[in-house]
Amino acid sequence: MAKREKTAKAAPVDVETLADEETVVAVAEVIETDLGDDAGALVELTDYTEYFIQGGDFEEVVAAQQARGDETVVINMGPQHPSTHGVLRLQVELDGESVTSIRPAIGFLHSGIEKAMEHRTWVQGSTFVTRMDYLMPMFNETAYCLGVEKLLGIEAPERANILRVLVMELNRMASHLVAIGTGGMEIGALTVMTIAFREREMILDFFEALCGTRMNHAYVRPGGVSIDLPDDGLAQLRTVIEWFHKHLNEYAGFCNENPIFKARMSGIATMTLAQAMTMGATGPILRATGYPWDLRKKQPYCGYEDYDFDVITWDTADAYGRYRIRLSELHESLKIIEQCYEKLKQTAGQPIMVEDPKLAMPGQLTLGPDGQGNAFTHVKQVMGESMEGLIHHFKLVSEGFRVPAGQVYTAIESPKGELGCHIVSDGGTRPYRVHFRDPGFHHLQSLPIISEGGMLSDVVVAVASLDPVLGGVDR
Repeated sequence: MAKREKTAKAAPVDVETLADEETVVAVAEVIETDLGDDAGALVELTDYTEYFIQGGDFEEVVAAQQARGDETVVINMGPQHPSTHGVLRLQVELDGESVTSIRPAIGFLHSGIEKAMEHRTWVQGSTFVTRMDYLMPMFNETAYCLGVEKLLGIEAPERANILRVLVMELNRMASHLVAIGTGGMEIGALTVMTIAFREREMILDFFEALCGTRMNHAYVRPGGVSIDLPDDGLAQLRTVIEWFHKHLNEYAGFCNENPIFKARMSGIATMTLAQAMTMGATGPILRATGYPWDLRKKQPYCGYEDYDFDVITWDTADAYGRYRIRLSELHESLKIIEQCYEKLKQTAGQPIMVEDPKLAMPGQLTLGPDGQGNAFTHVKQVMGESMEGLIHHFKLVSEGFRVPAGQVYTAIESPKGELGCHIVSDGGTRPYRVHFRDPGFHHLQSLPIISEGGMLSDVVVAVASLDPVLGGVDR
């Protein structure tokens, strides 16, 4: 049984000497201590001591545990725990039911997406990034494609941008519905979860009708989008809009003034504006402190400057405030979607991809009669109309297009916060380096700030209020 002693501020310590004594000294927020020539001396303890097992005979471990005179225990919450919203492991130290220390342990879902993209073409990158935060795939794709387009010096056509805004706002609603629904379920509000997933199904059904997939779409491509609305796309979109107008108010009725819901959320997992800025928090977490930071307004992209919507803030800086922001943003996204509906009617028939044969596929992609795969008309357009088009198609699929050398950083407002994409090109047909700034990765580092000193039951609420998705955190 090794003993970790959290000390005051200590002078440099001989780590090897301490390791021989089976003691690890953690230095944080303590007084200056003069150890003199004895580098292996122990420094004065504060009121915090953490114990952990480093091996040895189990009977000795048990005896050492029994000899302790405190109530401190260290537990693992996850990585299989449902309330950790994925394969997140939390190392929690408890004094009874109070959390004295908590450390997130990540990497269980590490998929090597960023490294794998270095061995695929620029267009194939969309199929990788869409799988990172799998609850907001459209945002991953858009952030990446905006970066590629900036390196290429091109802009997507107007209708492509309208479609991008449409699918992003639908995806924002789907992501917030999961956050609200699962967060409610974890504190006993099961009905909130069932109706949230009912609404999310409407969005996923629309995505399936649009591009053939419910998740992992690869819909947004460098230069535009892969496919236009189907023939009955506007009618399906109108059905989705009317459905949400009918059902969105149910959430406020279930939760907003529910005394149990408010008791579990209000004053829990608080993070002040200064703390949020220090930890790099963005999105609903930052706006819950009252700071109206939204990249759709501050640094518009995809034509967001032409849409009318409000940036929602709150003033409690707690889990309840983050819930209220996500709930209100559902209504704001619906406002944007209705504006997209009108714009799509006005731009019917306009291109959805840049008209450059060296960048865009020659055929107009259309879904087959089964809703999946390519329709015969698409295959005929590629194979039977132009030999030059067929050659371009072959080159784009097998080799890809070249992107000028350089590097760029693009950032967009995802449902969780700032999603940034840093791309480096060496002038070839594949990225030299792609790295994402996923907001969930930054938010998880703030978990000790909002959890330590609270109850174990509040850790569940704290994690849910951060809305992490481990596919995006680990990448």
